[in-house]
Amino acid sequence: MTTIITSSIVAVIAVVVTLLIAVPVVSKRAVDKKVREDAETVGTAEAKARNIIDEALKTAETKKREALLEAKEESLKTKNEVERETRERRAELQKYEKRVISKEESVDKKADVLERRENELTAKEANVRKKEKEVDELHTKGVQELERISGLTSDEAKDVLLKSVEDEVKIDTAKLIKEMESKAKEEAGRKAREYVVTAIQKCAVDHVAESTISVVQLPSDEMKGRIIGREGRNIRTLETLTGVDLIIDDTPEAVVLSAFDPIRREIARIALEKLIVDGRIHPARIEEMVEKAKKEVEQNIREEGEAAALEVGVHGLHPELIRLLGRMKFRSSYGQNALKHSIEVAQLSGLLAGEVGCDVRMAKRAGLLHDIGKSIDHEVEGSHIQIGVTLCKKYKESSLVINAVEAHHGDVEPQSLIACLVQAADAISAARPGARRETLETYTNRLKQLEDIANSFKGVEKSFAIQAGREVRVMVVPEQVTDSDMVLVARDISKQIEAELEYPGQIKVNVIRESRVTDYAK
Repeated sequence: MTTIITSSIVAVIAVVVTLLIAVPVVSKRAVDKKVREDAETVGTAEAKARNIIDEALKTAETKKREALLEAKEESLKTKNEVERETRERRAELQKYEKRVISKEESVDKKADVLERRENELTAKEANVRKKEKEVDELHTKGVQELERISGLTSDEAKDVLLKSVEDEVKIDTAKLIKEMESKAKEEAGRKAREYVVTAIQKCAVDHVAESTISVVQLPSDEMKGRIIGREGRNIRTLETLTGVDLIIDDTPEAVVLSAFDPIRREIARIALEKLIVDGRIHPARIEEMVEKAKKEVEQNIREEGEAAALEVGVHGLHPELIRLLGRMKFRSSYGQNALKHSIEVAQLSGLLAGEVGCDVRMAKRAGLLHDIGKSIDHEVEGSHIQIGVTLCKKYKESSLVINAVEAHHGDVEPQSLIACLVQAADAISAARPGARRETLETYTNRLKQLEDIANSFKGVEKSFAIQAGREVRVMVVPEQVTDSDMVLVARDISKQIEAELEYPGQIKVNVIRESRVTDYAK
């Protein structure tokens, strides 16, 4: 505030000096008058300045008192809250202290009870040990007396008893198995004629053996290097575009194409043959030839499907079903081509339908489409039956055809005579001589597994898989396997073969036990 007053005075003086300088010639009276006016102005300014200072001091004093009062009230309030919280905490601690004291008293009582029980149990345990000792002594005396009477030790008596029981159980088990087999044979003979049709319908097996290689002949061995290309870029490009492995080994003038998918393998074969004829083998040309091969294979597939439908006289099929039929040319089951099998089943179904008076065209249609699911079963989850039913429903085939597809392996009950005819035709086509075959590797592996299973049993000296795996002849050691044990061994080997192997038909297990006595005349 003092600074403000001083500034006002300085301003007034400055005004006065300015006036004096600006008006050099003024009368003395005017000057005196002006000085008085200025003095009055300065006095008035000082009075105002003092008033302002007084008011400011009063205001500051008032605010100071208010701040002190607020601080005292806040302090008092905080003090009261702290005291209240302290009282609450003390009350809570007292409550917890009472609970702890109560629990301590309860624990002490329980400890006293447990101590009394422990003392009682200790006393009882001492009595039990005493009685056990007496019982052991009596048991020992009894065993000694029995050993003296029987002339055998306890271990010898146990062995004799167990051997006797084991022999009796083996004999009873062997008798029971023979009786059950005899009854089963009698029952099977009685019902044989009833089951003949069902057996024929279900004779087709599910296992599939695929041919997985194709061979492309080369004009010369020099062509192998061109197919491989610089740093192998040509062969890598061809394998990447087709998904087929190219095997270039020491086989003269030939390249082997290996792939599980026969369509990819066919595309690779056609592309490679085109490249060999063209002579220009580089990645861009390979890509061009692969695209051409894909179009050619697709066209070939469609033509094969149309030819199959025309051959059996089935019309009005959806174009996509015709294409899928063509794909079956590249599908095989036990070496039997799936498309030829479908054509054969369609023809057989038509012949059978004509014999029994059913709709020949519908029977041929159902027979042609019965395995349609095999065309894409490598690409879609599920069995070929489920896939085939889905495809027939999708392309609006009749309910008779759908049921024939669904029932041709006996998964569901046939709802029409046509479905039964398709079952029979499928079984006839699959079972005719020369229709199906196993690969040599699958065949030899199955025979080896058969002998390994038989050799894994205790007492078996050697075994031989004969009659193309239809029989296994097992030679046992006479000292380890009795006549009663032979029945059980044959049964156990049969059960393990059923559990571990997959095979068509049945396998005969023939257990042979031979006793020999040798002597020499001197």
